Amino acid sequence: MSVVWAATSPESGLFHPVERRSEVEDLSGRFNDLRSRGQGYVEVRLPNREFPVLTLAFRDDHAVVHLMSNTERMSLLMGDGTVPSGAEVEVPIIDDLTAFTGNFVLDTHRAWNLVHDFTQTRSARPRGEWCEL
Repeated sequence: MSVVWAATSPESGLFHPVERRSEVEDLSGRFNDLRSRGQGYVEVRLPNREFPVLTLAFRDDHAVVHLMSNTERMSLLMGDGTVPSGAEVEVPIIDDLTAFTGNFVLDTHRAWNLVHDFTQTRSARPRGEWCEL
């Protein structure tokens, strides 16, 4: 099954915005490379559709997931209790570290599973509670 994605380059550590169309296994490989570096940012969409776009930003064991439904609508997935709601965690959004409260932080493994499920189910709104921004 193929997907379209862009991600942080494992070599430079910077986001490489040129999209690739590949099998999910290639995206999984890039994610694993980034996990070994400790952080990364990934944007994923389905082939032949501009939206939805799912983004995964992570640093170590903490991740944040965004859903862009169209050019004017973005949502943030509610956290899973990995981090207390009052605490802040920084993750890379594109190339800059951005702070999020624990309300929106997930375990990186769980966040990756949501992205992987999105690529398999082709769901326009992956499971979870979403907060529209």
